[in-house]
Amino acid sequence: MAISAVPFLAQADTKGAAEALLNSKCQTCHLPTDKGLNRIDESRRTPEGWDMTIVRMMVSHGVELTPEERQTLVKYLADTRGLAPEESAAHRYLLERDFTLIEQPKDQLVADTCARCHSYGRIGLQRRTEEDWRKLVHYHVGQYPVIEIQQGGRDRDWWEIASGEVPKRLDKLYGLDSEAWRKWLQHESVSAAGQWRVVGHRPGWGAYEGQATISSNGDDHYSIKLTLNYANGKQETAEGKAVLYTGYEWRATVKQGDMNVRQVFTLSPDGQTLSGRWYQAGIDAIGGRFEAVRDGKEAPARLLAVEPSYIKAGTTQQVTLYGSNLSGDVSLGEGVEVLKVVERSTGKLVVEARAAAGAKDGVRAVKVGDSQLDKGLALYQKLDYISIEPDQAMARIGGNGGAMPKIPVQFESVGYANGPDGKPGTADDIRLGYFPAKWTLDNLNAYAAQLKDAEYSGRLQEDGLFIPGDAGPNPKRKFGTNNAGELKVTAVVDDAGHKVEASKPLVVTVQRWNDPSIR
Repeated sequence: MAISAVPFLAQADTKGAAEALLNSKCQTCHLPTDKGLNRIDESRRTPEGWDMTIVRMMVSHGVELTPEERQTLVKYLADTRGLAPEESAAHRYLLERDFTLIEQPKDQLVADTCARCHSYGRIGLQRRTEEDWRKLVHYHVGQYPVIEIQQGGRDRDWWEIASGEVPKRLDKLYGLDSEAWRKWLQHESVSAAGQWRVVGHRPGWGAYEGQATISSNGDDHYSIKLTLNYANGKQETAEGKAVLYTGYEWRATVKQGDMNVRQVFTLSPDGQTLSGRWYQAGIDAIGGRFEAVRDGKEAPARLLAVEPSYIKAGTTQQVTLYGSNLSGDVSLGEGVEVLKVVERSTGKLVVEARAAAGAKDGVRAVKVGDSQLDKGLALYQKLDYISIEPDQAMARIGGNGGAMPKIPVQFESVGYANGPDGKPGTADDIRLGYFPAKWTLDNLNAYAAQLKDAEYSGRLQEDGLFIPGDAGPNPKRKFGTNNAGELKVTAVVDDAGHKVEASKPLVVTVQRWNDPSIR
């Protein structure tokens, strides 16, 4: 059975109909108890978490559901047995499918026991009773009989640790009952419908701004239309459908330009902001950050973004400020003078600015009237070093007639000043922002050179986008191996004749065949 991502487009039924559907489809195995349905009422999860559970019931236990029924159950369970905003906040990178971070586990024993096969965040995006955590351990052993060997656990009393100590710790860390969830259940739901002012950043394309119109279709279902204008001159329009789960979990499927895009956003409790990440469906490495605030005459004035985010001492340049209902005088901070206003509207201000030659390095607060952006404009004397983002880069071969697409990596170069201590890589370093770079690709090591990885594993475009090679054995390569490889990506930034260079490893590996909603 082929199971796709949770169908966001289907219209959910009423609460009563959803309860009836849950009982009719689930009570055969999940019998009623004094606490509700066995197992189901002993856990709480995100929309993706509940959908993964429902898919497992369909695949492993033969539960038959139409796409509409599946979506109705996900909606109902996420609304009534979900996570409060503060409970999901620490691991939203998994929901947003940003897989470039190194996790920092809360508990090392839990990480050693559970996070060798999947992410630690997958644990942190659930809440269960201690007994249900223990049942989950039993399920793992029954489903994966060699798990102790996979875990490298034969040098310890693995079973006693996994079934005894770990569930107790999980109950303390991620127990079913919480004050945050009790309060959220009392929270009055807020509609996302209205006009929104949008800003964001798409790696490889740069900053963007625009407008969004969200219309309610009833029962937490919405239509959304967007217009996005990029600093590089490109423009995109987008249109699609969305569902709001748990009162704040925005999930949408839209057609954006020529891409099918998923939106994973958070609606603030007061309904005034919508923020998160969007990504290309099936190729989550391509995407961007998103921030939106209410727009219109009744909305408060807000300053959202400054582009570019840096200015060099002793230079003059145009600076663009984006926001909503902007009015009043413009201030770019100490040492930066506004020479003239080039363009002005309530959503956008373009000014010509000059940074004093002797001004000190630092990030200035930017103001327009009473609106302020604390981290607005970075002033620097010298570009001391650059780093390459993402921090952890992994591409995957694909295509070539196969079922899995290529998974690229979009690189960007970020400039820094050393800060007051004059040393790179310390806490007082000043992040300046994204700098244009010249990109090159090479073999990472001697073995990679021997196998000619740089020739076969992919190509690096001028804009820093790495496109991996084709899937399948390559008869031109030694051993007839595939196009996986170990590469080195180098960026060179020329800041008015001062060249700064940085390099980063890039692993090109094979397709990922099992890619759940939460890894």
